[in-house]
Amino acid sequence: MSTIHWLSADTAPDAFPDPQAALREPDGLLAAGGDLSPERLLAAYRKGIFPWYEEGQPILWWSPNPRTVLYVDGMHVSRSLRRTLRRRTFSVTMDESFADVMTACARRGDPHGGTWITRDMCTAFERLFELGHAHSVECWRNGTLAGGVYGLALGRVFFGESMFSRHSDASKIALYTLLEFLRARDFVFMDCQVASPHLTSLGAVRLPRRKFVAALAEHASGPLVPGRWRYPCE
Repeated sequence: MSTIHWLSADTAPDAFPDPQAALREPDGLLAAGGDLSPERLLAAYRKGIFPWYEEGQPILWWSPNPRTVLYVDGMHVSRSLRRTLRRRTFSVTMDESFADVMTACARRGDPHGGTWITRDMCTAFERLFELGHAHSVECWRNGTLAGGVYGLALGRVFFGESMFSRHSDASKIALYTLLEFLRARDFVFMDCQVASPHLTSLGAVRLPRRKFVAALAEHASGPLVPGRWRYPCE
């Protein structure tokens, strides 16, 4: 009978089991416990592992198979989105309202019920933002936050956590801008974690977990280069 690995707060931050040891049912569940310290989170993401749990549960760590990714040059841009881009209906910034973007994503909730963006997750990612590892893209309309996306950058990989939209195309504009920004900086892909019809329609593809972990070893293992992102670039 398969079991999951339990972590304590004293467990070394990088002491995760091999992602290939994750359960098949529920798909990708690998470990539980530990904490959401910056050191543990950075170590986990570099290994292809991420936290996903609801308020009141222990921290659950996952590495699903297959993994969903969106290559920086792989986004499907519809005709309607191209028209929106030409009209310049929205303005875009980066790292100006990280907490507001994360809060909006948390309020949007999980379509299957509940939300995995717990208060502790918000605190942990705000700390990563303060350290220059987490980033947000904000999409504005008439001075009001209309949509956005946030996540974590390691090496040449961006780990997308969540996005939200209050106006049609706002989150797509944020995502399009993010991918253009990443491509200009020699990033390779954005991790989208698990598939959804929406992500597939945008061009996301599935990779076997073994191939995904190997790609992380190649592209996300370089030295950390923390700092705030700015758009438009100065």
